[in-house]
Amino acid sequence: MIGRNLPRTGAFAVALFLSCAAPALAQNTVRPEVGKPLQAAESLYKAKKYKEALAKVSEADAASGKTAFETYTIQRTRGSIAAAAGEHETAAKAFEAVVASGRSSGAEQLKMVQAVAGLYYQARDYAKAAQWAARFQKEGGSDPAMRTLLVQSYFLLNDCASVSRAVGEADNGRRPTEQELQILANCYNKQKDSTGYVSAIERLVTFYPKKEYWTDLLNRVQRKNGFSDRLSLDVFRLKLATGNVNTAGDYLEMAQLALQAGFPAEAKSIVEKGYAAKALGSGKDSERHQRLRDLVQKSLDESLKARAQAEKDAIADKAGTALVTVGYNYVVEGAAQKGLAFMEQGIKKGGLKRPEDSKLLLGVAQIQSGAKARGLQTLKGVHGNDGTADLARLWTLLGQRA
Repeated sequence: MIGRNLPRTGAFAVALFLSCAAPALAQNTVRPEVGKPLQAAESLYKAKKYKEALAKVSEADAASGKTAFETYTIQRTRGSIAAAAGEHETAAKAFEAVVASGRSSGAEQLKMVQAVAGLYYQARDYAKAAQWAARFQKEGGSDPAMRTLLVQSYFLLNDCASVSRAVGEADNGRRPTEQELQILANCYNKQKDSTGYVSAIERLVTFYPKKEYWTDLLNRVQRKNGFSDRLSLDVFRLKLATGNVNTAGDYLEMAQLALQAGFPAEAKSIVEKGYAAKALGSGKDSERHQRLRDLVQKSLDESLKARAQAEKDAIADKAGTALVTVGYNYVVEGAAQKGLAFMEQGIKKGGLKRPEDSKLLLGVAQIQSGAKARGLQTLKGVHGNDGTADLARLWTLLGQRA
């Protein structure tokens, strides 16, 4: 992902200077002791005899009493030939002198600054590459390749703070590229900064919600110290929403957890998705899959028959836990408005064994039901250091894109 190749725009700028070298030599504003070796250097350059050409440039540079224009012409010629020869540091210093001469302005000056940045990057002088790439941006340059070069240079300097700052600046009117965010994540990972790394991956799932980024985030959340196993079903819900439930084992485990939690309608939905994905219903365990399918259907039928009484009992209960359960069942069954009202009533009633779990489930239910703004607001109020707050944050990232 992170290489040392000069961005195409930087290479283009060098090529432009090569084409501009001849017109500079054509002007009769240099003395013979300077002009003759430079003309010889141009001929040698055209013959691709770069070492000899650079020697002729040095001969011209050795002349005494050079004028400012002669120095400018010598440095420009040296930069062009050195760039073609692959002597990047020499070329960079020469073009740096050209820029310092003040004889160029506007678009040509910007291209020179861009070339200097690219050449220093090729020379692996990443501090100067970053310096010149930053100057390119400051002076109005907008080539995205220069921003990438700037970010890569900071990365190769192990300067994650500067990488973060450069990528962060991209948010002001421009979305950071996926590559920039990958570099930021790699920088934090290289420094063993877990907090910074997770923050970078969260930005990746915000702008580029690929399955693999979600996989990384979910795995890291579950490995955090203090993360509670009781949240396994909540993790699976997020995995399902991000395309990370794929195997028969995933579908079976999630369905069983949903049954144990008292959500048979959710268990049925999971099993049917497993069959639709052809993860369930075939192979040596197909009979086991069918047994679970039958069990889920039986549990759902029994739940629906007992729903009226369960609802009455939940309303009468001093604690709101049962109301939250009844409400989420309604949500999964498609009666979102009624279900959300029950869940909110249950949380308001209080007496919950685990109030943060219930608030998390309500936020998820609201997002699943299309009540995005309400869901994000609910999730904002989820706290706890056992994983509930972490899952609420991930659901928020997902909900913001819904």
